[in-house]
Amino acid sequence: MKIVSPLATGHQVQLLQGGQEFFPALIDAIDSATHEVRLETYIFNVVAAGAKVAAAMERAAQRGVSVYLVMDGVGTPSLPPEWAGRFDRARVQWRIFRPLGRLGVLIPSRWRRLHRKLCVVDGRVAFCGGLNVLDDLYDPNHGELEAPRFDFAVRVTGPMVQAMHEATAQFWWRFQVASTARQSDFPAAWRALQEAVTLALQARIDADTTATATAAHGMDHAVKAALVLRDNVHNRTRIERSYRQAIGSASDEIIIANAYFFPGRKLRKGLIHAAQRGVRVRLLLQGRYEYFLQYHATRPVYGALLAAGVEIYEYTLSFHHAKVAVIDAHWATVGSSNLDPLSLLLAREANVVVDDAVFARDLRARLQQAMTEGSVRVDAAVYAHRGWRQRFLDRLALALTRILLFLNGTRY
Repeated sequence: MKIVSPLATGHQVQLLQGGQEFFPALIDAIDSATHEVRLETYIFNVVAAGAKVAAAMERAAQRGVSVYLVMDGVGTPSLPPEWAGRFDRARVQWRIFRPLGRLGVLIPSRWRRLHRKLCVVDGRVAFCGGLNVLDDLYDPNHGELEAPRFDFAVRVTGPMVQAMHEATAQFWWRFQVASTARQSDFPAAWRALQEAVTLALQARIDADTTATATAAHGMDHAVKAALVLRDNVHNRTRIERSYRQAIGSASDEIIIANAYFFPGRKLRKGLIHAAQRGVRVRLLLQGRYEYFLQYHATRPVYGALLAAGVEIYEYTLSFHHAKVAVIDAHWATVGSSNLDPLSLLLAREANVVVDDAVFARDLRARLQQAMTEGSVRVDAAVYAHRGWRQRFLDRLALALTRILLFLNGTRY
């Protein structure tokens, strides 16, 4: 199998768990911005911590920083009028990606969503992970939560920031071109292209300056890492292949924490083969009911995994939203991509892959704690004898998922 993304050295990657670590770091970076902030997210919710992020973006724009915000049209159908007005007055440039419109989910092409969570500030620091701009103790569908949502992100400096900047700048430019083309405003599209090129060059200069400064100050522990994207053009299978390569080469241990877990045949076979050759495979999955299809369609795949010796833990302390993994105590990934059809076949996603024992050890310890203190291990005998109603709902969800994928023209 061809290597998905060669890992380059020279990066500093900091693991951030939950909003209590992520939002202060994000806000500090935005407050330090001097010329540009680019943020992409599935959900942008202006409650509690989300309002603090929105206020930081407003402050940045007011002092002359170019601020670009893209939100997904399903995760964020609209902004509250108060914040839409505040952003407009501050000159925050914000867009909603593919609003569903009147026909909504009846149009299969609209299932292709913006699910990645990326933020790049001044071309010198970037963030990637699973966290939306959404307070840890609040859920739009379930209200206040008694415990923080379980999720991770990374703060990155070094050469990878350039790749993140190019991804976000290119996406914004394409968005602008599509909008101006519909309005027959081609001069505006040309100006948008010129602006994107100028900012990309500035980001490259900033990244080189940061790398030089890092070397000059003797900052050690630069790690090998890479940005791995998934889209519907050039990068259709890169995230899945990065998982499969790491799983296929595992010799000791695989730990995967995934909120919505419904892997395709190749991924399932990879996990089963790993367990059969003596690798300890542990999955930390969603233990709380959130959505019908994502909850019930997952359960039918448990049987073969449990039979092969895979250990499955369901996180019950709060909602599990993480999409991370640690393999053989040195390979790790943190990002937005679930191992399910929506992420692996339809959505725009972004993961950071890190090959570093110190980083992997930190993430592994946090996952270990979540498995021992906030989860329930699935018993193979109990699973095999679950009630008829549970079996029916599981099979119904699985059938509906396959029908929806067929209508979208995808195989899984």
